[in-house]
Amino acid sequence: MPKVRRALLSVTDKTGVVLFAEGLHQLGVELISTGGTAKLLRDASIPVREVSEVTGFPEMLDGRVKTMHPKITGGILAIRENAGHRAALETHDIPEIDLVCVNLYEFEKAAANPHAEMKELIESIDIGGPTMIRSAAKNYQDVAVVTSPQDYDRILSELLASGGELSISTRWDLARKAFARTADYDRAISNKLSGIGSSPTTLPETLDIRLPRRATLRYGENPHQEAAVYGAGGAGVVGAEQLHGKELSYNNLVDLDAAWALVEEFHNPAAAIIKHTNPAGCAEQSTLRDAYLRALECDPVSAFGGVIGLNREVDETSAREIAKLFVEAIAAPGFSVAALEILRAKKNLRLLEVRKGCAALVVKSISGGFLAQTEDRHQVRRSELRVVTRRPPTEAEWQALEFAWKVTKHVKSNAIVYARAGQTLGVGAGQMSRVDSVKLGAMKAVLPLTGSVVGSDAFFPFADGLEEAVKNGATAFIQPGGSVRDNEVIAAADRLGVAMVFTGIRHFRH
Repeated sequence: MPKVRRALLSVTDKTGVVLFAEGLHQLGVELISTGGTAKLLRDASIPVREVSEVTGFPEMLDGRVKTMHPKITGGILAIRENAGHRAALETHDIPEIDLVCVNLYEFEKAAANPHAEMKELIESIDIGGPTMIRSAAKNYQDVAVVTSPQDYDRILSELLASGGELSISTRWDLARKAFARTADYDRAISNKLSGIGSSPTTLPETLDIRLPRRATLRYGENPHQEAAVYGAGGAGVVGAEQLHGKELSYNNLVDLDAAWALVEEFHNPAAAIIKHTNPAGCAEQSTLRDAYLRALECDPVSAFGGVIGLNREVDETSAREIAKLFVEAIAAPGFSVAALEILRAKKNLRLLEVRKGCAALVVKSISGGFLAQTEDRHQVRRSELRVVTRRPPTEAEWQALEFAWKVTKHVKSNAIVYARAGQTLGVGAGQMSRVDSVKLGAMKAVLPLTGSVVGSDAFFPFADGLEEAVKNGATAFIQPGGSVRDNEVIAAADRLGVAMVFTGIRHFRH
C-alpha cells in the first residue's frame, strides 16, 4: 500500500486531535485543516496548511462552504491506479489526500434539546463533513477515513509499525465505520425534522431501529437459537451495570426487564419475583426487607430460580434474606457495600445496578414486519374509578384493589391477581379462559384468600369468574368493565354482597 503522505483534519469533537496530528507530523505527513482545527494545531506548534491555501478560496457563507471544492474532493476521490485520474490531478494541480480525519457538527446534541429552535437545528446540519467522509470511504482502497477519536491510537501505531502505511483491511474497517456514521447522522436529522410541522403522533411514519450490539449471548430462549442484545443508552436493563455474577442469558434479560418494570410502578419500597415473565409474588411495604419477604410468601415454590426486581438500594438486611433463596439475578437501583459482600458470596448470582429509563415505543417482530405501540404507562386514580355495586369497597379493600390493579398490568393475559393491601396472594396467568385464570390463581395461593380482592386485566365475560373467586374468599373486584354482560356480572356481585369497581381501562399483556 502507498504511504500516507497527506492528511486532512477537520473535527468538531477535538478530543485527542492534537496528539493525533503531532503523531502524523512526526511521521512526515503533511497536514491540511479548516479554521478551528487549524488554529488549534498552530497553537500547538504543529505545521498545518489551511484548506483555503489549497483551494484558493476562503471559507465563505458564514462557514457553510469550506471543503466543497474539486481540489479537496478530487484529491480524496481520485483512484491512484487510474491513469486518467492521475492526469486530471496533475492538470488541475490537485494534491492527493491519503487520510481524512473528520467528525461532524453535533446535530444529535442540538436535537436532544427540546427547546432548540429550527435555525439552530438547520445550522447544526453538516454538509462538507459527510461529503468528505463518504468520498474517503468510497475510495477506501487508496484513502483512510477516520471518524472517531477512539481510532487515533491504533492508526498511529499501525503507521509507525509499517513505515507510514495502512493495510487494506484497516482501510475497509474504517470505511464501514464511516458509512455507518453518516447513515446514523442522516437518520438523526430525518427523525428529528420529520416530526416538525406534521401531525403530532408518537408513532413515526417510518420505523427506524438502529442500535449497536452490546453483547452476543450464549443462545436465545433455547440453546439452538442465536441471540444478541442491542441498545444505546445507559438506562434500563440493557444499560445496567453488572456488578457480579456470570454472563446474562436471553431469558435472564427478559425476566429482569419484567421485574424492573413492575417495581417501577410503586412509590414505597417494593419487590417483585418473576418467573417466565410473570410475577410469582409482588409486595409493597414500609421497608425493602418486608417487601421481599411478603413477595416471597405468595409463592415460595415458584420463586426458586426466579429473578428479583427491587425499587430501592439493596441494604444488608434485605440481602441476608434474599441470600437464603436460589435466584438467578437481581435488578435494583443500587446495592450497599454490605449487601454486595453478602450477595457476592453466591458465585453465579447476577447483580444489576439499573438506572431509570423507559422506551418510547414497544416493538415486537411478527412475520413480514413489526408491531409498535406506546408503553402501557397508564395509572388510575381512585377518583377515576367507578363503583358499580350497591356496596362500595372498604378503605382496606380500596388499598388492596389499587395494589392489585398495578400488578395485574404485568401479568400475561388472561390475568387474575388475588391480593390484599401491599401483597399478592395468588396469580393466575396466561390462561385461555378467564375463569380458568381465577381457578389457577386460587390453586397457586399459599396464603388464605379470605377477605382478598381480585384484579382482572379485562372484563369478566360471564359471572362464573366472579362467582368462582367469591367461593375462594374474594370480597372486592377491580376490572375494566365493557362486557355486553356487565349487568349480569354486577347483579351477581350484588347478590353475593361483594364490591366491584370499573376502571374503564384494559391491561392486556400478550
